[in-house]
Amino acid sequence: MLTIVLIDDDPISTFVTEKLISKNVKEPCQFYKYQSAKAALSEIYSIKPNYLFLDLNMPEMTGWDFLDTLDTAKNEAKIYILSSSVDERDITKASEYQYVKDYFSKPLIKKYIKSIFN
Repeated sequence: MLTIVLIDDDPISTFVTEKLISKNVKEPCQFYKYQSAKAALSEIYSIKPNYLFLDLNMPEMTGWDFLDTLDTAKNEAKIYILSSSVDERDITKASEYQYVKDYFSKPLIKKYIKSIFN
């Protein structure tokens, strides 16, 4: 079973992402959804996700703060940024994190799902 963590302060975006993954990934998935990056960070190491989808613009702790705080030695998840920002600086900054696999604009689309899970 695939374990997937969705970190996004927008519950509609999280709902859409979860449904799209569920419909297009053949393997069964277990989802952990967080509206707070800080809350996710406190549980991420015990969850041991296969995949992590991270929004950047959130209150309290941004996606960037999450990435800077994450202990990569304890995390094996493939991390994908899923953001409404199309700012080239964000895309460039994301590529500077070696453990961030890719940067996608919201909403996640079927074509991206195929490239992530294949």
